[in-house]
Amino acid sequence: MVRKVIQFVAIRTGILLGKSVKRMGFLEISKSIKVPPGAKKIVLAGNPNVGKSVFFNALTNRYVDVSNFPGTTVDISYSPLGNDILMDTPGIYGISSFNDEERVARDVIMQADAVINIVDALHLERDLFLTQHIIDLGIPMVIALNMMDEAKKNGVEIDVQVLERELGVQVVPAVAIEGKGIQEVKDAISRVRAGKKVPQIAALLEAVKVHFSSPGEALLYLEEDPLIEVPAPLPPKADKQEEIYRQRRLRVNEIVSKVVRETAKGASFSARLGQLSLQTIPGIPFLFLSLLAMYYFVGVFVAQTVVEFTEGVVMEQYYSPFMKNLVERFFSPGSLTGYILAGEYGILTMTVIYLLGLLLPLVAGFYFSLSFMEDSGYLPRIATLTDRLLVKLGLNGRAIIPIILGLGCVTMAAITTRLLGSRRERIIATALLGIAIPCSAQLGVIFGMVSPLGMDCLFLYLAVIIGVFIFLGMVLDRVLPGRSTDLLIDLPPLRLPRLKNVLKKTYHRTGHFLKEAAPLFALGALLISLLNISGLLVSIQDFLSPLISGWMKLPREAATAFIMGIVRRDFGAAGLYSLDMNTGQTLVSLVAITLFVPCIASVLVIFKERGLKDGLLIWFGSFFTAFLAGGILAAFVA
Repeated sequence: MVRKVIQFVAIRTGILLGKSVKRMGFLEISKSIKVPPGAKKIVLAGNPNVGKSVFFNALTNRYVDVSNFPGTTVDISYSPLGNDILMDTPGIYGISSFNDEERVARDVIMQADAVINIVDALHLERDLFLTQHIIDLGIPMVIALNMMDEAKKNGVEIDVQVLERELGVQVVPAVAIEGKGIQEVKDAISRVRAGKKVPQIAALLEAVKVHFSSPGEALLYLEEDPLIEVPAPLPPKADKQEEIYRQRRLRVNEIVSKVVRETAKGASFSARLGQLSLQTIPGIPFLFLSLLAMYYFVGVFVAQTVVEFTEGVVMEQYYSPFMKNLVERFFSPGSLTGYILAGEYGILTMTVIYLLGLLLPLVAGFYFSLSFMEDSGYLPRIATLTDRLLVKLGLNGRAIIPIILGLGCVTMAAITTRLLGSRRERIIATALLGIAIPCSAQLGVIFGMVSPLGMDCLFLYLAVIIGVFIFLGMVLDRVLPGRSTDLLIDLPPLRLPRLKNVLKKTYHRTGHFLKEAAPLFALGALLISLLNISGLLVSIQDFLSPLISGWMKLPREAATAFIMGIVRRDFGAAGLYSLDMNTGQTLVSLVAITLFVPCIASVLVIFKERGLKDGLLIWFGSFFTAFLAGGILAAFVA
């Protein structure tokens, strides 16, 4: 069975509301909802968008009351169900107190006599985590397995009998919007029972339950609920939260592997295509073709054709002369202010030309491609397909997104590392981006230089860069404490993207990037201008010359190209064009300039995202890696 990776929202406890009941901070249902004497409290629970409201309306088929829980903005719908009371709760992913919705849902579920758990048949790995959480609390329940028709359309078959046996509670297949399974769920309420707890969690509960009035309270103590009153014999913190969540997740994955089977029978074409895209064959060839198409769109069409017009024509021929003339009306070209504003690295010239003429088309092109793959449902499949490889580098499949973006712009990619699940992964991804990922502007120049050398040189160049990427990732994975987080991501069905959605996402993401990057570009231009005016830029070039000519066997003038690479990566690569070098020297210089420090804007973003300490380590690490790889390669080819 193809391994499905479904989104799971991490559950963290927070602050509870309301008057204390026993040892817990539950807000009593009777404070907000009138429950007749002897009536059972039956609660609908489930993840967001699983059809709870449809079940609520179908089960009650009568008037609905709404109660606002004090101290929150959350309303609870409730209605008589025979002699009992049926209550609808907000959609949640687990019993926690992370926000108002979860606090209220938790308070209601913990006081339920029975729970009707609505589960999306298409997303069992995600939804069953909440199911198992409720079972571990010891609350009797019945499961309504909704959207069975959607599961069939997507080629997913579920063995309901095995699912019942594994969970220990009754499971009713349903299609709520068509009324299928509603009456069966209603009949099953009288037969609710507690399910099978996760064995490891049950053992932990056994050791502490004597100190609490219910298994639910004991479990929330183990999960480190912050408002529980801990009895004197027990430590304030159980330190079992992560272990409980991990065991619950493993148990859910085990159940899903037993009950879910993917099949092409009855599945739509898009569902079958989605299944195939997750398999090694044809998934990897299809991924290669997709990335190749993306490269030709962004790296060839946008980076060359579009940028040639925006930067070469609009900015260089029209904007730059206009701005220089405007500045010269107020400041002398030789003055400090005139040079900083409109000089070689001017804030109003180079910064604006670089940002709007070069980066804006590239960023928009990449975000358009990314939004296209995202809206089609293919992007999560790329993450899933590459997960096994990236785990060996201390990452997970989600890291493929900043890596792909890095081939367009490392500055932009460094910002998107925020989507990764841990600080450790963000450090690894940022280091790989800053050292071993060339941007599209640089790639265009590099491929223009290496292609005439022949295919053997092109493959050697790629082999060295990819080898450094893999080796660096493996080293960081071993050196940094911890481990990569699991890939927890939703797999929506494949579909044709909606152009309106794609353009809207592209517009907002591009605008956000420009807002974040523009001040950093301006600061970088100012720093380089001051270095040049003070003569420090030439001093740095002189300092690097012995290392470049002696260790890497390159012409002394190549030092200037490396310094220019700090300003703009493609400037650095382009600076090698005019040098008289043989084939081996050209190959060495291109490998070194690729691994050399990213442009000043990327460096500033890296410092902003990772902090001064990690930023400096990545920056000096790129120096070391570039010169080490270049020197070793020079020993063989230069």
